This record gives sequence, structure tokens and C-alpha cells, in this order.
Amino acid sequence: MQWEEIVGSWVYLPRSPRAIIHFLGGAFVATAPQITYKLLLEDLAQQGYGIIATPFFNTFDHYAITDEVYRSFERVLARLPRSVSGLPIYGVGHSMGCKVHLLLCSQYDVPRDGNIFIAFNNFSARDSVPLLNQIPSEFGVEFAPDPAKTLDLVDRNYNVERNLIVKFRDDNIDQSYTLEKLLKPLFPGMVKLQMMNGNHLTPLGQDVPWQVGSTFTPLDAIGQWFKQEVYRDLNNLKREMQRWLAPGY
Repeated sequence: MQWEEIVGSWVYLPRSPRAIIHFLGGAFVATAPQITYKLLLEDLAQQGYGIIATPFFNTFDHYAITDEVYRSFERVLARLPRSVSGLPIYGVGHSMGCKVHLLLCSQYDVPRDGNIFIAFNNFSARDSVPLLNQIPSEFGVEFAPDPAKTLDLVDRNYNVERNLIVKFRDDNIDQSYTLEKLLKPLFPGMVKLQMMNGNHLTPLGQDVPWQVGSTFTPLDAIGQWFKQEVYRDLNNLKREMQRWLAPGY
């Protein structure tokens, strides 16, 4: 298996996929998800999930981002092999990618068997972009939709019943509790909040190269321990996602 670019999205398909995952990354790392989320996405592919990772450039117009993501996803689906037609489709988002998935499933009729929201973030523009604090508030610089409008759209129109919300303990820009409070009354018994060790960047865990020499030394032992610590939270995230995605969970 290897990554293939198809009409602007990055696709990673195992031989006989059990389901399709549509992935959207965070605001400043979403332009190359096949690189920035390599370990997470390729591990899911190794477990039998086909990956469609749609890149996007962050702007203040999140409506436009969502529209482009929708059209890109539809173009990719039309070009996939017939063997994947009819498979379950799950959305997975990290940080701002969660917001885009929420808007996507609140404004468009997209096929979804469930969504996974990792470290949901719905802050205002001024809270997200520090330089905006230097601009007088009367200029009204804000994301479209703003945080309140986003939650209102979800409350009125979001139509995906099964949802997993992942919150990391060491994450002070996460708003998962807000999302849980919104979705649980809409879909009783179908929304799970999973608290995990980690921080906002845990899904971005990257491979740390460590080549063991012909003789295993104490330095090699330290290197292996370091890799284990670096990947522990990411591996826990992978396992939780796979349990939730597995039939009968």
C-alpha cells in the first residue's frame, strides 16, 4: 500500500477495506495530512480502513472550506474502485477538522455511519489568532460561522447519530465538553466522550528514527524507552479509535 493523490485528496487503500475513513486535520497542519498524521492514518489503514485525507488551507471563511471539502470528497468517491462502493464511511477530525466535519454533516447530505471528533476546537478568531488582538474590535474580524452560529447549526441540522468525542487531559484549547453537551440530547446513548492521556498535538505523533547498532547498548535501551514514551498516548488513541470502529462496539 502507498499514498495516492486523487483529485486533490490523499488516498490510502488496503486490498480489501472494511470501511472508509474521511479524515480532516487541524488548522495549520491540514494542508498535508498524509505527512502530518502519517502514523495515525497509516496504522488505521493497516487495520483495514481505507483513508481519504482531504487537505485544506485555513481561512476565515469556514463555510467555503466546508464547501470545498465536500466537493473534493465527492470527486474522490466517484473515482474509487467499485469494490469499495457501499462500505461504511466514518468521518474523523482533529481540532479544526472537527468543526469542518460538523459543518459538513449539518449542511450537506453526506454518507456517514459515524464521526470521531479528536480535541474539538471552536474558538473565536481572536482566541485562535493572537495577532488579531491588535486590531480594534469594531472591525469585526471573525470566522464564518462564528462559534455560536456553528453550535446553532449543529443543534438544528447535524444528522449523524453515532459519535465518539476524544478529549486529552493536557489540552487547554479543547472544547469537547461543549460538543458532548450539545450532541448527547440529540442522540441519547449514541454519543461517547473518551478522556485520554495526551495533549492537543498527540494525533500528530511523528516517527522518531532510532537505528539500533549491531550490539544493543544502554544508549539503545534509552532510545527505545524514549520512543515508547513518545508513542504511548498516540498508541492509546489508535486502540480506542479501532475499538469504536469495530463492529459490535
